Amino acid sequence: MEWAYLVCVWVAGTALVLISAIIPWAVFTRYVLNSAASWPETTAVLLTVVLTFFGAAACYRLGLHMNVTLVVDMLPDHLRRVADFIVELLMVVMALFMVVYGIRLCQATWYNTIAEFPFLSVGVVYSPIPLGGALTLLFIIEHLTIGRPAREADPHLPVE
Repeated sequence: MEWAYLVCVWVAGTALVLISAIIPWAVFTRYVLNSAASWPETTAVLLTVVLTFFGAAACYRLGLHMNVTLVVDMLPDHLRRVADFIVELLMVVMALFMVVYGIRLCQATWYNTIAEFPFLSVGVVYSPIPLGGALTLLFIIEHLTIGRPAREADPHLPVE
């Protein structure tokens, strides 16, 4: 599972770095060269899809995703464990939804293309949805069977 996590981190991190390089180029071509390039905005949107689904899977594995725990934190330990289990079950439903309907979306849009990239199938562009869902499902199974992996000590992270 550590390798799957590292793949998610590297893919999402690479997408973020590329987005961070592409957007300034788009601004430069539009406002300095006065000739806007057609591909940067579309590329940034496509990379955002990759960043979102692979990054979400990686964050979920370590529990770094956004969550509101105000009520759960006030529960006694045994009810907190029940709530955590229910959350994992709901996440299974969400991950399966992403896999099943993500595959259907990829199949439905496989022969469509994007105007700026006519060689690129829209189905390929949407493939991070079922892939991210499958990786999230694997991480959920990991949580349910052997527990959440321990995070390295980081002075900037809150103590659990």
